[in-house]
Amino acid sequence: MSNSRKLTRRTMLKSSVALGGAATFNHLAPQSTAKSMMDVAFEKRDAVRLGIIGVGARGVEMLKEWLAVPNLKVTALCDIDKAQLAKGVKQVQQAGQPAPATYSNGERDFENLCKRDDVDFIYIATPWDWHAPMAIAAMTNGKHCGVEVPVIVTLKEAWDIVDTSERTRRHCLIMENCCYGLSEMIVLNLTKAGVLGQLLHGEAAYNHDLRYIINENRSEGLWRRAPHLTRNGNLYPTHGLGPVSNYLSINRGDKFEHIVSMSSPALGLDEYRAKTVPKDSPKWKEKYICGDMNTSLIKTTKGRTIMLQHNITTPRPYDRINLIQGTKGIFRDYPERIYIEGQPGQEEFTDLTSYKAKYEPRLWKTVGELARKNGGHGGMDYVMVYRIVECLRQGIAPDLDVYDAAAWSAPTPLSEQSVAQGSAPVQFPDFTRGRWQQARSVMG
Repeated sequence: MSNSRKLTRRTMLKSSVALGGAATFNHLAPQSTAKSMMDVAFEKRDAVRLGIIGVGARGVEMLKEWLAVPNLKVTALCDIDKAQLAKGVKQVQQAGQPAPATYSNGERDFENLCKRDDVDFIYIATPWDWHAPMAIAAMTNGKHCGVEVPVIVTLKEAWDIVDTSERTRRHCLIMENCCYGLSEMIVLNLTKAGVLGQLLHGEAAYNHDLRYIINENRSEGLWRRAPHLTRNGNLYPTHGLGPVSNYLSINRGDKFEHIVSMSSPALGLDEYRAKTVPKDSPKWKEKYICGDMNTSLIKTTKGRTIMLQHNITTPRPYDRINLIQGTKGIFRDYPERIYIEGQPGQEEFTDLTSYKAKYEPRLWKTVGELARKNGGHGGMDYVMVYRIVECLRQGIAPDLDVYDAAAWSAPTPLSEQSVAQGSAPVQFPDFTRGRWQQARSVMG
């Protein structure tokens, strides 16, 4: 569905039970006889047939990226907003492809798209509470899928997508574009090469002033405030956590062990409402409980530490922190800078320029120019979808899998538990059922 989906009572109730779901499905991995989806290759194909559920603001933006990838055909679109759906159809036709089939007959019509036999991969860009149900429908109907972030909102949903992926042998990918940023991929190559030494600590965040966007009477403003009324924790962890997890080989030799979380008071949305929202607006009936700044600490099984932050309701520049500390040096972003022991300049940061030539990733060498020209978010969006299509066409395993989708999204319900329990430690589930100990490649 599009980002213009209304903030309905059903949506609010679904958000409000998220913490309860987290409390029920917490520590132990459910038993399963299914085989792991780690390193499972896609079926090789000459071209990829794509279905998209949700052509709102993000869906339309990403549709442009998908259409720019060679050997990809958009065969079906779904959205309950018929105006947005028409925009998507027009976009496909302007790219020189036939008009795709469309689905807009109610909020469950996505299930009919999932049943089509001319769809190989389904991209899901809808409000968060629909992500897991739509991914499960896609996999159950034999389709691989990629889901915008966060993939789940409760731990029950996390186990549901893992179980469904393993049972159906279909991939559920987390569409974490930040893992495909040029700086992030260079730093990943630096960590793989041991330039920073043995890794000790990472810092990640989504600190982004979204007060205007989430208060609009359209698009995300119609649904993205809802969690701030019913939840108190880190609501959007993956943009910062994904790249840092890759640096630390999470699910590939290490795993998240436990989390401790605390939230500041919730003041930002109240102050913004007082300055900008008319007194007769229904927004004045809303009571915000999510702290403006949530800070969480994650300990990994190997003893490494991660600081994770979330703040979208106060005035500040965009910042994902993106820090990784090793025994030989440190990298931190915003702005990007690096320090390696023994480098010229003594204890001063230098920029990343001198490392780019040697550690530039293959993907950026291959499509970087096109990505910078046409791709969103500095090109990372295009690099991500290009890579997914490449994996599908070559019949190789994707870079990210359902275990990443579950683990990187899980800090939301887990942080809620910790905050509610006075910042008590809360154990991470092991979504891999012990298979995280298998050493395997990170991002190809």
